[in-house]
Amino acid sequence: MTSTFLGIEIGRRGVQAHQQALNIVGHNITNMNTPGYSRQRIELSAFEPIYLPGLNRAETPGQIGQGVIVSRVERLRDELLDRRIVAQASGEGYWRARDPYIRDMERIYLEVGDNSIRSKMDEFWNAWQELAIFPADASPRHAVLERGKTLMDGIHQRYHDLKMLQDRANEDIRMTVSQINDLSREIAGLNDTIQKIIAQGDNPNDLYDRRDLLVDRLSSIINITTDRRDPDEFMVHVNGNILVQGRIGRQFDLELNTETGYENILWSDTRGELDIRNRNFTGSLGALLDLRDYTIRSEIQTLDNMTMNFATLVNEIHENAYGLNGITGQKFFSEYPFVTNVNGNYDRSGDGEFDSTYIFRVSGLNALEARAQLGLEGIITLSGPEGNREIPYYSTDTVADLITRINNSGAEVTARLNREGRLVMTATPSGNWESPDFVIRHIEDSGRFLEGYAGLLNASGPEGAFTWGVPDAVNALAGGPANWEVAPIAHPSGWIEINPALLRDPMSVAAGFGENGRPANPGNGEAAIAIAALRNSEVMVGQFRTFDDYFAVSVGRIALLGEQSQISLATQSQIMKQLQEMRQSIAGVNIDEELSNMIRFQHGYAAAARFITTVNTMLDTIINRMGV
Repeated sequence: MTSTFLGIEIGRRGVQAHQQALNIVGHNITNMNTPGYSRQRIELSAFEPIYLPGLNRAETPGQIGQGVIVSRVERLRDELLDRRIVAQASGEGYWRARDPYIRDMERIYLEVGDNSIRSKMDEFWNAWQELAIFPADASPRHAVLERGKTLMDGIHQRYHDLKMLQDRANEDIRMTVSQINDLSREIAGLNDTIQKIIAQGDNPNDLYDRRDLLVDRLSSIINITTDRRDPDEFMVHVNGNILVQGRIGRQFDLELNTETGYENILWSDTRGELDIRNRNFTGSLGALLDLRDYTIRSEIQTLDNMTMNFATLVNEIHENAYGLNGITGQKFFSEYPFVTNVNGNYDRSGDGEFDSTYIFRVSGLNALEARAQLGLEGIITLSGPEGNREIPYYSTDTVADLITRINNSGAEVTARLNREGRLVMTATPSGNWESPDFVIRHIEDSGRFLEGYAGLLNASGPEGAFTWGVPDAVNALAGGPANWEVAPIAHPSGWIEINPALLRDPMSVAAGFGENGRPANPGNGEAAIAIAALRNSEVMVGQFRTFDDYFAVSVGRIALLGEQSQISLATQSQIMKQLQEMRQSIAGVNIDEELSNMIRFQHGYAAAARFITTVNTMLDTIINRMGV
């Protein structure tokens, strides 16, 4: 039979259920401004009735209800929308981290008037033109030195500004990796706590919110995917690798790369390198890695290439000319070789034995005519950023045709004819981290152009190829040390200066060419004219034909990067805003809705309390007012 106090129990359950519902409403209202909070809804259901089917049930019609209970407290989230936000957040994080750096690069390149490197270089060319007009005077020589020093100061400043930006990106990478490690540990810790709570039959909504907030933060740093199929093992993947699996949160370490001077990111447990070379990484970490290892590095390499070629071309003319004091053979700019070995031999592995040859520039022995037809056929093979590049040539090609084809091939070697008509091949900065800058890695010709025609190689075919990966590779080159130049110290834009000997004696600044071993006449300004003519000559500064091309393309490239960054950031931010608003419409706290629920549950609470009072009055009548 039913208990006499069943009504009291029903009322008690009603009071407790509506009181808990009011607590949920209060929890929602007080957390309406809490980041990552999802509103919660209480689900009420009828308590198990008396007299379930059985032989011992009382013979009464129907089932007698026992009130209400809280069956669950549910948080309102859309998992599909959450996945979209996690996938999209990395894109916004990428451009949000990249944009400030691009703007700083724009400020570095935004040089106005006389402060720009281009203006300083124009003044440098003008000084040489002035010297060509007055080769017997001292004042034009002083002007050449001062303009050269001012130009080098401007180049050094740009290099140091870019280098500081690259170093800053590296510091941000260190901090970002530390944040990833902290988030990984914290998510794994929450997974452990959530699993224990679920095992007890509870629903840890607030911990779910906290974990999702951390996942959102992590997704803006690095592109991740989540796996929620197994409630006992929530997983986070990075680039196909597990970062978090249940209570295990993997970590990253930083290891210095001696080739680059910056750290590589390694998995702490397997010591495998985080794969970023495909440049498909997004998130703020991907942006910082892309800036440090590609964008800023490429700008520094381009500046280095311009500076190195500029100094080499000026020195090439100046060394063969005479100063007013009759001195010749002096370089205008000081150059410092990377290795002291005259053949460029270098111990790259560090085992005490020469294993490589670092050569920056080689020249042929024979004078060529640019418009002359080759009359030869073959394939020239040159080193490229990802493997070698093959450049075919045909008998009807002219020398100029072949040089143009080499320079347009994408190889990391450029070609030109010097003032004597000899073929000069020069290394450019490498697009591959593993390969050093300004080092020719491979030159091969299946025909006879580089061998007999240009006089650059001793033999044709693979057996006569110049390959940098062995010592004494210069044995494959025709001529001697005067026909090649050892690779320079890294980043020449940061250290090339005016030759101190010229600063001590400005009369050593050369203006004219001698003849038959005799010094130039005081009125001879041919060398100064030749140097001034470099301004508009096709000297192949990497992929740029002239120095003017370099400056025009550099400024345009930075402007395009800035425009791309601005548009992409605005687009990604708008997409994220729309997704966040959609999430907020589902999971966000609506104060009007909560107040409505508060009134509803308050009335329910009051009704349940009134029911208890009524039942209590009935029991009082039975117990205290019915006598014998």
